[in-house]
Amino acid sequence: MEALDLVQKLVILSVCLYLSWRMIRYVWSFLDVEKDPLIVLVTGAAGQIGYALLPMIARGAMLGQDQPVILHILDTEPNEETLKGVKMELMDGAFPLLKDVIATTDVIEACKGVEIAIMLGGFPRSKDDNKDLIFQNVGIYKAQASALEQHADSNCKVLVVASPANTNALILKEFAPSIPEENITSLTRLDHNRALNQISENINVPVSDIKNVIIWGNHSSNVYPDGNHATVNTVVGHKSAKELIADDHWLNTDFITNVQMRGQTITKARRLPCAFSAASAVCDHMRDWILGTPKGTWVSMGVYSDGSYGIQPGLIYSFPVTCEKGEWSIVQGLKIDEFAREKMDALERELIEEKTVAYSYLH
Repeated sequence: MEALDLVQKLVILSVCLYLSWRMIRYVWSFLDVEKDPLIVLVTGAAGQIGYALLPMIARGAMLGQDQPVILHILDTEPNEETLKGVKMELMDGAFPLLKDVIATTDVIEACKGVEIAIMLGGFPRSKDDNKDLIFQNVGIYKAQASALEQHADSNCKVLVVASPANTNALILKEFAPSIPEENITSLTRLDHNRALNQISENINVPVSDIKNVIIWGNHSSNVYPDGNHATVNTVVGHKSAKELIADDHWLNTDFITNVQMRGQTITKARRLPCAFSAASAVCDHMRDWILGTPKGTWVSMGVYSDGSYGIQPGLIYSFPVTCEKGEWSIVQGLKIDEFAREKMDALERELIEEKTVAYSYLH
């Protein structure tokens, strides 16, 4: 009899707990408070990449479907009318997450209160003179970095896209010393995504089933995509992409060249530079950085070197990273073969040379 009473009491208690839980969820649904909007700066916003990127941000592709944003869009005075047109289109898009758009040619106004900065603007790359490109961008990034230093949020996260992205990021760090060094990154995600696609085409599997390629070093014509550590999700579990490809010669030749030349191939085909693939890569980079990478997955980001894999500390160098709670960590302990070591060291030397050229203009 006592046992029956105990069972009845437990059943009643369970029902009460369940009903209480349902009631709390019901009440909470009415108390769900919208997040505060994040202020996102996009420089060079009137250009091709900016035009593709801005609606992606406004739709939540970069920061999530529950994150409102205020867009600060910046461009030069000759592009002022185009910038106004971009703003009008953003407002006409009636994006629920987009709370306001500030379109300006004033770098100080653009940087006020900024929490995320996407640096698309820069002097366009010429075919021959990389030193001239670095020189022209020193002035641009000095001004923008100084404005971020004085007017942006103290924990502003910065992604530099304009070439030479790694070295532009270093210049920005020089003139925005209060921004934490781990908050300044450069884009190699487009190269990373291109590498995923090359493997996808080679072994004829969806690109979503492939992960953990690596882009080492510099976003330049000598970019080094490394497929040695990539894995493929198959019906029998994860397998090495290298084993499935079964062609080391392709991995060390055509795979690399195809990624290096992809931008030129696309530009030749569409008679315009890459736009929405670059914009998508920006969203991928920032989304993973802010919201975190899936467990067991790494991505490629140009980050401040801490000496990992023997790379000179202080360079902005692309490594494989994982992200959690807005912080990135370099993946450690990967085996580096002789071929990869030579490529990584060559890119380190390339970045040291770019840094030397840039700093000669700074001082």
